[in-house]
Amino acid sequence: MPLLTPDAPFGLPAFSLSGDQIATVLDLLCRGCDEARPHLTPGMLEVPTTMVVRKAVRRVKKSLGLTNLQVRGEHELEDMATNDPTILGRIDITLQFLHQFGDEDAYVAVECKRVRAGDPTLNGSYVTQGVDRFATGQYATGHDWGFMLGYVLALPASAVVDAVDARIRKTYGEPAGLTVESAHSLALAVLEGALAQSGSHVIRIKHVFVDMSQAAPLASPSEMTSTPII
Repeated sequence: MPLLTPDAPFGLPAFSLSGDQIATVLDLLCRGCDEARPHLTPGMLEVPTTMVVRKAVRRVKKSLGLTNLQVRGEHELEDMATNDPTILGRIDITLQFLHQFGDEDAYVAVECKRVRAGDPTLNGSYVTQGVDRFATGQYATGHDWGFMLGYVLALPASAVVDAVDARIRKTYGEPAGLTVESAHSLALAVLEGALAQSGSHVIRIKHVFVDMSQAAPLASPSEMTSTPII
C-alpha cells in the first residue's frame, strides 16, 4: 500500500498570516470573551477563565461556519531537542489555519493573562509571564504573529494599557512600545507591538484587552468602605 508523500508548499508560508486571518483571530477572541462573560464567577482564576473562553471561541467559530481553521485546547510545546519528557511550556489557546495543517510548529499562539488597573503584580506578570515568552522564542519561534489576551478585572483599561506599555518599553526598549490599532466593538483596547526574538527575526504581537470584571475577586470587608449608621 503506498504511503503519503511530502506535500508541495501550498498558500502562505506556514508561519505567516494574511490580513483577513489576523482580523478573524481578533474577532473570534473578542466574540468568544463576550459569550464567555456571563459564565464567569467572582474570583475565577486565569486557567478556568481561559477554559470558559476557549469553549466559547469554539462555539462562535462553529456558529460562523468557519471550517478553514481549528481552535485547539491548551497546547504543549514539546522540546524536540531532547528525547526525554521535557516540554517548553503550555500555550493557553492555539488556532491553526488550513495552510498550517500538517506542521506541528505552525499555529497561532494566544497567551491569556489577568490584568487590573492599579495592580502592579498582575500587570507586571502580563509582561514577564506572557509577552516575554514570545520575546525569548519559548512560544511561536520564528512566527510572524502572536496574540496576547488581557482579561481586565478592573477599569479603566487605559491605566492597564499604560502600565503594560511602560513595562514593555522598559524591558525591551522603546521600539517595542505599543501602538493603538483599530478598535473592536467587543474589546476595551487593541494594540500592536513588535519584539526581536533572535537574530534579526521580529514577531508582531497583537494585544487585545477585554472586560472580564465578572471574574474579579469580591472585595474583602477591609477593602469595603462602610457608611456610619446615625
